Amino acid sequence: MDTTIKSKYARGSKKYRDEVSGNVDRLRAFTPKDIPGWGIDADPENDPTYPMKRWTGADHQRIHYERPPQQLSNVEILQTIERPNITAVFGTSVPPSGLSCAIRRFAYKFSEADARHWLTLIFADRVNVVEGLIDDLKKGIIPNVFVERGLMADWKYDRKATEKRLVVKTTVVAVAVVALLVYKNKIKRTRLLK
Repeated sequence: MDTTIKSKYARGSKKYRDEVSGNVDRLRAFTPKDIPGWGIDADPENDPTYPMKRWTGADHQRIHYERPPQQLSNVEILQTIERPNITAVFGTSVPPSGLSCAIRRFAYKFSEADARHWLTLIFADRVNVVEGLIDDLKKGIIPNVFVERGLMADWKYDRKATEKRLVVKTTVVAVAVVALLVYKNKIKRTRLLK
């Protein structure tokens, strides 16, 4: 047990029990003054916005700012339906292409407040990973999946969880293969009986 816990609280007190039992977050929620740096801006003399922000009139002038020059694009830019025009600056290092691009175009038909927008974009990212693997294979680059997915680090530092995941995934694949073989044999038998 940490000696700071022993010295900080009397043995048998509620705070001592909470600290020992691991309820530290609950304890800190009730005693925020013990958190280092808590209330650092509580001094009104040190707060630049207290009691009222100094009014300069510039707050309302920002709506009349001069828009920066528009970045030229030589690739397709996918744009949310919430904005009337594209942003002044955008990334073009990885232009949309392939099936993932078609999926992203579909996603941008929905509002950003719609779950279909984000779930479709997540799916498009997964498809893009597969497209990247296929592209690597076309170029003659064999991806080192174990290193790129961090499996070697998992095996080294979290072997128990990695073994568990491998067993579960192997079981799922084996069940799927057996189910497929049984289904194929069933179809063959029904064709032979006819």
